[in-house]
Amino acid sequence: MKKIALFPGSFDPFTKGHQDIVLRGARLFDEVVIGIGNNSSKQRYFPIDYMLSKIQDTFVNENNIKVEIFQGLTSQYAKSIGASHILRGLRNTTDYEYENTIAQVNNFLNDDLETVFLITTPALAYISSSIVREIHKFDGDVRSFLPYPL
Repeated sequence: MKKIALFPGSFDPFTKGHQDIVLRGARLFDEVVIGIGNNSSKQRYFPIDYMLSKIQDTFVNENNIKVEIFQGLTSQYAKSIGASHILRGLRNTTDYEYENTIAQVNNFLNDDLETVFLITTPALAYISSSIVREIHKFDGDVRSFLPYPL
């Protein structure tokens, strides 16, 4: 049976840190689906269709990586695409505290779903979407943080 991992997030924007987790996950799973979700508690900075296009361009030569937009609960979306795993990256202990709670809820909602955490590559651990948005908002140069041109 094909092992599919879902890498969910708002990806606003998708950073080199995200790219690193996806590429490493693609070596562990038969397929990685990057699921761009709409977080109801967040207002997007970059349009979701723009991010979809940029992320698809980033992985155009990777046959086992797909990019999709989804609505609703991550656990339900994972089930609908046949994903047995959620893939997440951890930069620090704060990320762990947050992600651990979400992993437990996802497993409660879908007991066939396991979360796999990958520790972010140290050289990329300081990058966060919120920092990139703030730099971009004030016309700073964000090229070093993103795997694609804006």
